[in-house]
Amino acid sequence: MEYVLKTKDLTKIYRRAKALSGVTMSIPKGSIYGLVGRNGAGKTTLMRVVCGLQSPSGGMYELYGVKYIDRGISKVRSRMGAVIEKPAIYPDLSAKANLKAQYSMLGLPCDDSIDELLELVGLADTGKKYAGKFSLGMKQRLGIAVALAGSPDFLILDEPTNGLDPEGIVEMRELILKLNRGNGITVLISSHILDELSKLATNYGFMDRGKIVKEISVEELEQNVRKCMIADVSNVRVLAAVLDEMNVKYEMISEKRAKIFEKMSVTLLAEKLSQKGCELIGLTEADESLESFFIDLIGGAKNG
Repeated sequence: MEYVLKTKDLTKIYRRAKALSGVTMSIPKGSIYGLVGRNGAGKTTLMRVVCGLQSPSGGMYELYGVKYIDRGISKVRSRMGAVIEKPAIYPDLSAKANLKAQYSMLGLPCDDSIDELLELVGLADTGKKYAGKFSLGMKQRLGIAVALAGSPDFLILDEPTNGLDPEGIVEMRELILKLNRGNGITVLISSHILDELSKLATNYGFMDRGKIVKEISVEELEQNVRKCMIADVSNVRVLAAVLDEMNVKYEMISEKRAKIFEKMSVTLLAEKLSQKGCELIGLTEADESLESFFIDLIGGAKNG
């Protein structure tokens, strides 16, 4: 498999604080890699280091097989575009003028690609309107257009849906999917809206306290995020004994609740529990979410 980005034991230390504590990750070419983590987990720092905005304190990373300390890294880095923290736009310029300024800074000729970019991100009809008067969603899309100047094939997006209304979130999702599927651009995206991220990502990296605690493909995740039944009982230990007898997979959540990973007869379960002096209070169907998987994973990481 070909990888756009690989890191090995990457660290970043600010004075005495470790923002990155040995990050090891691999982003496959053509993927949408969802970087999942709480605020302060190190997501933005990782992106800044990979973009060359900050130097790592230790470890190694490579882009398209070129190590960041090699001479050729500048040329390879030109294949990247990024929107980190806030879109890099000039508020007193129009969308088109913003792109012209970016092309000029990159030393590239201003040709028809500017109009094509504006069309791609849905800003073709903004005319001479200043970017400072754009909605937040429009500013985010203009930031992506600026990042796409020079036709990069690797795009890094830090919380691109942050602060957007539901319509803006849908528009951003459709744009990212278009860039990935239609234009073949590999995307690294961080987001705290995990439900939205689950509609985009093909691969995930779960980050906690400066480390990647797990990498997983969407196919592997679907096997882990299983459909289940939530059973509420008067005694979960009795429930466990009954389910063991029935050879049914389960997971205890609390003293009175468990997840059952098979469909089963409510009547039969209630009867078997009753025989052992346990009451079945309720049995409901549920789907584990990306968020619940993340919480279980991070909880396990902290307790491990």
